[in-house]
Amino acid sequence: MLWVKALHVIFMVTWFAGLFYLPRLFVYHASTSDSTTIDTFKVMERKLFAIATMGAVLTLVFGVALLLLWLPSYIQQTWFIAKLVLVAALMIYHAWCWWLMIQFRQDKNKRSHIWYRWFNEVPVLMLFGITILVIVRPI
Repeated sequence: MLWVKALHVIFMVTWFAGLFYLPRLFVYHASTSDSTTIDTFKVMERKLFAIATMGAVLTLVFGVALLLLWLPSYIQQTWFIAKLVLVAALMIYHAWCWWLMIQFRQDKNKRSHIWYRWFNEVPVLMLFGITILVIVRPI
């Protein structure tokens, strides 16, 4: 069980790293008008999104394995249900990043770098919430 838990945490860190940095790339992308730099950001965003997506999928795979094989009683606990709600919100955020990346790829971005600076803070809040729920279990 400890190996599965360790892999779950490792891929969760990978997922969050991608979700922390991808919107930061959007900030820089929205701030530039140089075509060479824009093309570079498009490549960086695509590659980072792929890595973050692999992290997300493997986080979910090892999380489900933990739940089904060793921790099925968690599904009845309020703190765990709250954690799952935040994970679902994180998945929606991830999908939103994909949509924004497509907008940039098609040169259709309509948002400012300031908007992306605020957007970049969302996964921080989710990380705080998920970590507190798992470690402290306040509910």
